[in-house]
Amino acid sequence: MTTDTKIKGPASYFPSIEKTYGKPVAHWFKVLDSVKDQKHMEQVALLKSEHKIGHGHANALVAYYRAPQPV
Repeated sequence: MTTDTKIKGPASYFPSIEKTYGKPVAHWFKVLDSVKDQKHMEQVALLKSEHKIGHGHANALVAYYRAPQPV
């Protein structure tokens, strides 16, 4: 058995997001903190319009940000 765990879901986009936009995902989560009361697609729209992030990357960031995180 191998111990290689493939990252799945929204987090699988993180390396590409960091490479494409030149900022760590923590930066984008801080941006989302400023609009945390908005709906999912409103947050996606903000990342797309204000920060020129592509739809798939913006959606992945928002989906991960809004998902319940393990303690």
